[in-house]
Amino acid sequence: MPKWAPNNNVLATIYHEDFQIGYIFISNVIASLFTLIILLPDYIKLKWSFNTELWKKMINYGFPILIAGVAFAINEHFDKILLDWLHVPLAQIGAYSACYKIGMFMVLFRTAYTLGIEPFFFSHAKNENAQKTYAEITKYFVIFGSFMSLAIIVFADVLKIFLVPRKEYWEAMNIVPLIVIANFFLGIYTNLSVWYKLIDKTKIGAYISIIGAIATLVLNFILIPTMSYLGSAIATIIAYGTMMFISYKLGQKKYPIPYEKKKITVYLILSIALSFLSFYIPILRNTFIFGILSLLFFAYFVYKNEKELFAKILKRN
Repeated sequence: MPKWAPNNNVLATIYHEDFQIGYIFISNVIASLFTLIILLPDYIKLKWSFNTELWKKMINYGFPILIAGVAFAINEHFDKILLDWLHVPLAQIGAYSACYKIGMFMVLFRTAYTLGIEPFFFSHAKNENAQKTYAEITKYFVIFGSFMSLAIIVFADVLKIFLVPRKEYWEAMNIVPLIVIANFFLGIYTNLSVWYKLIDKTKIGAYISIIGAIATLVLNFILIPTMSYLGSAIATIIAYGTMMFISYKLGQKKYPIPYEKKKITVYLILSIALSFLSFYIPILRNTFIFGILSLLFFAYFVYKNEKELFAKILKRN
């Protein structure tokens, strides 16, 4: 709009220079409207009726997920609001939000995975070896997620050139490993949370998410006054880590799944340790050599421990 309006009389009449962020919301409304128009013929063909029994089942199953969604929104977005409320300078909030974007690679990976895996979980729920399948998939996710989080953190200083071009924002780069790993924890939580959905106990998911939201709020209020935006990043990783741990412990009691705990724990700790060493030790971070060697070592370590898995995949292909 700023580019086209000055040269177009029609656009000039509807363009307001001080509306700014409002145009983002308008674009979302237009996108949703187009989606509705495209799907409208399907709605018209439907024979409408109200099934009270089905509605009750849907509310019982879905309402706790709605509560969990609200709690998740607090975990995901409320830190920026609290930074403002607790009088952190706007320049620092801008730097935090800008560098937070680098963690979006893990968010995209986690979101794409979640969209595909939940239908799979439900479709295999009645299979004889369902729990074993879920355990294997979780291990796969931890392996690929660990490698991806390590890669993002190792090359964060390259990614910042494209995603955070304003150099004055680079002061907040120290939050990147925490945000990446926090979102990785949330992805693992998604895997571990399958049990309460399969046994129709979604209210447990709401409770876990509320605990995460409370942890986020309390830790932000405690840490922001002394640590500024770094306190928000620490609060995020602790909140998601807590949700992951609680879901695992409860799940093993209500719906036991034979996770390969030792391997998963080793992969997780190894990737986090290598990430922190490559990023937070300046002499290792400045050259990328340690980071690249860390990626190669991690890949070799996984291959050495999962030879049978890779052989099975290649044979299947």
